[in-house]
Amino acid sequence: MKIRTFLAATAVALALPMAAQAQGTVRGAERGAREGGDVGGPIGAVVGGAVGAATGTVGGILGVDDRPRFRSYVHERNVRSYDYDGRVAVGAELPRSGVTYYDVPTEYRVARGTRYTVVNDTPVLVDSRGHIIEVIN
Repeated sequence: MKIRTFLAATAVALALPMAAQAQGTVRGAERGAREGGDVGGPIGAVVGGAVGAATGTVGGILGVDDRPRFRSYVHERNVRSYDYDGRVAVGAELPRSGVTYYDVPTEYRVARGTRYTVVNDTPVLVDSRGHIIEVIN
């Protein structure tokens, strides 16, 4: 029974990244599967992928296929980088003044109210309160 469960979970875990990329599913599924797999093996990858996909969809972050294109979009606009003393990470709160925020083009299909800026030469997506919701490395 354990072998059957393991094989089924492995098949799903291997199929998930291909299906996610083919359908343009958000980065959350990819990250969740990777982190879940690191902690809990194939079954952890399946659970992590599902949770990550749901979280990513709710958060309105960029899909895996849009990240390089968005990075190029920001770079082409020569957006001035804001020098930030804190760590550039998801959840960090940027100041309301001194930072210039820009609207994300509709073609990227992010949640309403999501904007972008560049912090320490790194493009980031922020929510309406100025919290970083995605770091575009």
